[in-house]
Amino acid sequence: MKLTLSQRLFAVFCVLLLACCGASAWLQIRASDLREKEVIQSLSRGLAAHIAHDGALADAHDIDAPAVRRLFSQLMVVNPSVEVYLLDDTGRIRADDAPPGHVKRDRVDLAPVRRFLNGDALPILGDDPRSEDDRKVFSAAPLAAPGQPPFGYVYIVLLGEEHDALAAKASASAVLRTTLASMGLVTLLGLVAGVVAFGLVTRPLRRLTEAMRKFDARGEPVATALPLASAQRDIREADKRQDERDEIVVLEGAFVQMAERIGEQWRELGRQDRERREMVANISHDLRTPLSSLHGYLETLSLKSDVLAETERRRYLSIALAQSAKVGHLAQSLFELARLEHGMVAPEAEPFSLADLLQDVFEKFELAAQARGVRLNAQIAPRLPSVLADLGMIERVLTNLLDNAIRHTPEHGLVEVTLAPVNDKGERVEVTVSDTGPGIPHAMRDALFQRPFASSGAHRGGLGLLIVKRMLQLNGSEIRLIDAAHQGTTFRFDLPAAVVQTGDGAPREHGRRG
Repeated sequence: MKLTLSQRLFAVFCVLLLACCGASAWLQIRASDLREKEVIQSLSRGLAAHIAHDGALADAHDIDAPAVRRLFSQLMVVNPSVEVYLLDDTGRIRADDAPPGHVKRDRVDLAPVRRFLNGDALPILGDDPRSEDDRKVFSAAPLAAPGQPPFGYVYIVLLGEEHDALAAKASASAVLRTTLASMGLVTLLGLVAGVVAFGLVTRPLRRLTEAMRKFDARGEPVATALPLASAQRDIREADKRQDERDEIVVLEGAFVQMAERIGEQWRELGRQDRERREMVANISHDLRTPLSSLHGYLETLSLKSDVLAETERRRYLSIALAQSAKVGHLAQSLFELARLEHGMVAPEAEPFSLADLLQDVFEKFELAAQARGVRLNAQIAPRLPSVLADLGMIERVLTNLLDNAIRHTPEHGLVEVTLAPVNDKGERVEVTVSDTGPGIPHAMRDALFQRPFASSGAHRGGLGLLIVKRMLQLNGSEIRLIDAAHQGTTFRFDLPAAVVQTGDGAPREHGRRG
């Protein structure tokens, strides 16, 4: 039979409670017995001495047997619970008034007798002549002539057979039954209190167990005994009570945090999975168009090579090569993004002039901008400090941003790049790339740097922006889409300056990164 944790704890509690009650009853009876013996032995301490001095039990050198028997008979009549014995100096019993066959020993150990005569702490137990192994309280006194060592002892057992018989009858009396009934009642009340206490103690644990049983790793709402919002409120209230240190509440709070974290991670995995599927779909769309065009023109060249004019053949080859280059460029971007995402590329920071780099990039796009009728403009702040970053990555960032801007800016439009320090100290240099194109719809802005979109004449967003974001992150920066007053799109990021102006006007070299 399998028991729950609460049931096992309660079973252990019951066993411990019964064991403690039994031990307590035994100790109480034992203490009461020792106390009774101590009191009786203290009250009767001088009884043996009184008999030894006034009883005429011995002459100058030996025991007077007739006098002993008369005295023993008188004492047994006066107090039937005592038993009187005469011992010699070795502890051998010389005289007694016990019925025939009742004396089980012929000798008494004198060590307890000497301790009694020396005044040791009571109670002191000595041998019971009427039992082979029992020990009882006693009173003792030496028998000796004046100026001579003792030749015997008066040995009185204070709780004899008569006392034992009466005690045995009293054990079944109403007093004992009342005592046992009281202990049983105390035990029952303890068990009831234990049930209530364990119920209160294990209630958070049961609630936590139920919550864990119903926990949904996907983070979806479930009908559970521990709603996350309620649990968070309970944990916050528990944190306010600094005097409480409930381990189960702490465990409950840890589970709530774990559940929230797992839910967040599950939702993040779901989001990333959706983005991955969308990215695959969008990239497939981007690849399908040039591949279909490439295949069509190559197929036309293969089937009609004999009838096509030279000019048409060259035009078809030119279009096929352009589509092939587009596919190659997309494949290269995918490979580059994969290397960036998996940490296979590490930036190599070095100081360089951002203005000079921008000039080189402008020269690269000058012919493409003229062909589309787009004007390129640069706004560079005076005394612009050098930046500390990976030169190749920043060149690729500017290339992707300008390529996007030129392709989405209509004829007679403007693409402008602004370089300026972020503040008076010149700790960072801000780069702003803006255009006068149609802009980016609000519905696409949240996921602009998270996944590529299918190619569209009015929309931008693809592997280029993902590569830009990752490269800037590797250089300690983030790209942002800025809401500009004019029509178009504005991107902004900043880079650390290679030399920072200190408070006293002296230049200070910026720490290297990467």
